[in-house]
Amino acid sequence: MLIRGLCALVVLLILAACENSAAVSSDETPVTVAPTAEQTATPAATPTMAAGTTRIDAAGVAQVWVPAGCFLMGTDPATVTEMPPAWARGALASEQPQHEVCLSQGYWIDQYEVSNADYQKFIDAGGYDQEQYWSANGWRWRKSMRNIPVECPDQQPNFPRVCITWYEAEAYSHWRGGRLPTEAEWEYAARGPESRIYPWGDSFDPAKANVLDSTGLVAVGSYPAGVSWVGAHDMAGNAMEWVQDWLDIGYYEDRVRNDPQGPAEGTRKVEKGGWWGSNTFVARSAYRHFEDLPTYEDHHIGVRVVTP
Repeated sequence: MLIRGLCALVVLLILAACENSAAVSSDETPVTVAPTAEQTATPAATPTMAAGTTRIDAAGVAQVWVPAGCFLMGTDPATVTEMPPAWARGALASEQPQHEVCLSQGYWIDQYEVSNADYQKFIDAGGYDQEQYWSANGWRWRKSMRNIPVECPDQQPNFPRVCITWYEAEAYSHWRGGRLPTEAEWEYAARGPESRIYPWGDSFDPAKANVLDSTGLVAVGSYPAGVSWVGAHDMAGNAMEWVQDWLDIGYYEDRVRNDPQGPAEGTRKVEKGGWWGSNTFVARSAYRHFEDLPTYEDHHIGVRVVTP
């Protein structure tokens, strides 16, 4: 009797254990579910913004998007059909050899040349007295100067800001949260992957830029038919523009293909684009102005900013 009772008790305990195990399996054990195709798929890459997409940056300035890409930078001498003026003949050699350049990152560039109204915001914000916006050399120059910014003709709010040195243009771009464009970035925004001679095409059209027979600046954006492939205005005239690079007449001989930054040092800065009262030779997008120190300013030179 005792043995039969013990056996019955063991059986009851085994049955109870089995019931508890079943309860845990059905109510508490996490169930592994195979992920769906949607969950396992690699997230789609964000499509590249279309060339010429527009925005207003934090400073209230209109910008256009320039996607990454390649173009032919510089000049094929066979395409030059006019004799450059005597003072600019040396510039043509510095544009050669024409070579492929690729920009690996897209960027925003100002749709218009920086206007007097845009630049006045930098002045009003105390930009001339805040060292953080200036390079070391620029700040030394700034501290050595009096009566800046310089008063300049054509101070209408919607005219390009001119009469600024490279150092001032650099400080302004930093205040904007950006920088000056490299020469390659500026030229690509003007010429595009087709490597046009002028922003609108390969033939000069006096109705598309403030260049020939002009006696002064005009409001930014006054020549909408002359915009570049991304919709940037006045890249062949009105005001010439400072860019980031130091000038080296022989730099193109190195044929730097990927994201060229220009020489590491120098004495003069490159300027790009034609200017009012100039000529068709300097209005070409490949033209490199070759004579001005970063401390130089006059009523032909303005600025355009790039931001990431």
